[in-house]
Amino acid sequence: MRTDTSGDREDARTVVGVDGSEYARAAALWGAAGAARNHHSLCLVHAADLDRLERFASFETSEHVREHGNTVLAEAAQEVRHRFPGLDLTLKLSRRSPVPALHAAARPGDVIVVGSRGSGGFGPLLLGSVGLEAVVGSPVPVVVVRGGTEDEDGSPVTAAVRDEQDAAWLVRAAQEAQARKGSLRLLNVRNLLSRFGSRQARPDEAGRLAAPGERLLADLAARIREDHPGLTVRTEVLTARSTASALVEASRGAGLLVMGSHERRGASVLGLGHVVHALLHHSHCPVQIVPYPRDERGVVEEGPRDDDD
Repeated sequence: MRTDTSGDREDARTVVGVDGSEYARAAALWGAAGAARNHHSLCLVHAADLDRLERFASFETSEHVREHGNTVLAEAAQEVRHRFPGLDLTLKLSRRSPVPALHAAARPGDVIVVGSRGSGGFGPLLLGSVGLEAVVGSPVPVVVVRGGTEDEDGSPVTAAVRDEQDAAWLVRAAQEAQARKGSLRLLNVRNLLSRFGSRQARPDEAGRLAAPGERLLADLAARIREDHPGLTVRTEVLTARSTASALVEASRGAGLLVMGSHERRGASVLGLGHVVHALLHHSHCPVQIVPYPRDERGVVEEGPRDDDD
C-alpha cells in the first residue's frame, strides 16, 4: 500500500471518495471491481476539509479529524485488499472539501466513483446540488453507485444516446462493455410531448419521430462493431412522454448506464439538465456521466440541443 506523493503517473486510475458510510463502502468495492476489470490502479480519497476547519477549530479538533480520516482510509483499504489482493492501491487524505478533493485527485484518463449517499467527508453527496457538483465541471467521467451494485461480469452496459456528438464518449461505453464480457445497448429516447405539445402523438407520427434515431444508432453501432469486433451491440429507439422516466426504467437490469453530461457553458448544476438529475437520484443501477470534449479555451463543444434536456 502506498501514499500518494506525486502526480506524474500515466496509467489510468479509478478514484473513489470514501467516508466510512455503507454507501461509500459500496462505491469503494464497485470501483475496485471496475479497476481490476479494466487493469486500473485504485485511489481511495477521503476529504477531511482541513483547509476550512483549521480557520476556526482547535488544533486538537483538526488532529482528531485527520486521525479519523486516516482510519476511514485504512478500513476501506483493508476490505478492498481482502477482496482484490492484487490491486495497485493508493490512499489520499485531502485537506479540501469533497468535490474539489475528487476533482484534484483525478488525472486525464481516470474515472471518479462516489456513493449515492454518505456521511462525514462526503455527507451531502447527492442530497441537493452538492452531489451534482461532482459531475459538473469534472475533468473525467463520474460514476454514482446506486441501485444494483453487484457489478457482475456479463452485465450489460446501456448507453443513452442523444445525438451524433455522443460518438465522442461511446468508445468508453464500448470498452466498459467489452471488459465486462457483456453487451452494449445503444438507447435513444424520443420525447413525444416536446414535439407535439400536450397531446399524444398518433402511431404514424411516433414512427416518423423514431426514424432519425434509428439511423443515428445504426451508424454509431456500425462504428463500434468495427472498432470492437466480437462485442454484441444492440440498438433501441423508445418514444416516451418523459426521457428521464424512460431512462430510469431502462436502467433496470443494466450493470451500468452511461450518458454524456451535456454540460453547457458555466459550472451551474442547472447545466446538467433534468434528465441527469433524475438518473442520479432514481436509477436502478450505477450511472456514469461522461464530460464532453472541451476546445482549446476549455469551453464545452455544443451540438444540437434536445428539447427534453
